[in-house]
Amino acid sequence: MHELSICRSIVAIVAERALGQRVTRVRLEIGRLAAVLPDAIRFCFDVCAAGTPVAGAELEIDEIPGRAACDACGLELALAVPVGRCSGCGSANLRVLCGRELNIKEMETEACV
Repeated sequence: MHELSICRSIVAIVAERALGQRVTRVRLEIGRLAAVLPDAIRFCFDVCAAGTPVAGAELEIDEIPGRAACDACGLELALAVPVGRCSGCGSANLRVLCGRELNIKEMETEACV
């Protein structure tokens, strides 16, 4: 399960950017074509965050659908898997437009008093 190592990296990056403040919320973008399972990230997040400034933070995941453009006819289409054929002309020459994202979109920390 590579999601465990991905989660460790996410927690390390967020903890570093928090500059010692407690993190209360983390929002990720995960594309459906990224070969990363959001449920596995959710499962691993609390374990990876334990003992760090990220412990107890709320995790939000925005799933980004896959989209591609056909280089043969220009049609834009939804993609459920990283490869496919154009539904308009049948070409396999598709360019992925979105769906491969794996981004830490934002984080919130407790306000300093």
